[in-house]
Amino acid sequence: MLLQPSSKLLFIGDSITDSGREPLGEPAPWGTAGLGRGYVSLVESWLLATRPEARIRVMNRGTSGHTVLDLAARWQSDVLDLHPDFLCVMIGINDVWRQFDSPLRTDIQVQPDLYEQTLDALVVRTLAALPAGPAGVLLATPFFIEANRADPMRARMDDYGAIVRRVAGRHGARFLDTQAAFDAVLAHVHPMTLAWDRIHPQPAGHMILARAFLSALGAL
Repeated sequence: MLLQPSSKLLFIGDSITDSGREPLGEPAPWGTAGLGRGYVSLVESWLLATRPEARIRVMNRGTSGHTVLDLAARWQSDVLDLHPDFLCVMIGINDVWRQFDSPLRTDIQVQPDLYEQTLDALVVRTLAALPAGPAGVLLATPFFIEANRADPMRARMDDYGAIVRRVAGRHGARFLDTQAAFDAVLAHVHPMTLAWDRIHPQPAGHMILARAFLSALGAL
């Protein structure tokens, strides 16, 4: 497993990561969903159940509706000030979605050049702060739960996924293709089986994400 014992594992992103987390963004002793009810909670549960001796502390800093620009605005408080040992970033869905559900609201859209520039700058800010450097950063693609690659929003999301791959390669960070993880399942089921809006996963969709992240962390 890539995570060293007693590591702090931080996830940051949008509503997919948020999934109803509490403000603290950590497991709550009174049994509420401190980490949310999505893939982050599943990752933490798996680590606790299978690697209890590792004592991995999982934190969730996903915020619903956020784009990469929103992440940049809170990066100091929600990433750097928390001093993670390993950081997982999954952002871009809203950057793309606003281009389709709010086509005239150009002020809330994040075009590819700005998306790449901002994500790249965040990685640069983070590398020096993480003990493991590039090996401690995992960049995950945004996704659209649609098997038809010619669908306009799916095609656009793939463009942003390619940007994530490029940024990860540029800095030697780790890379996770979440779209590929969904595509493997979409070969057998309809998208609405996994997400009614093809964005916000049902439990099985979050399990797909959790499995992908755990595999990328070497925990499966």
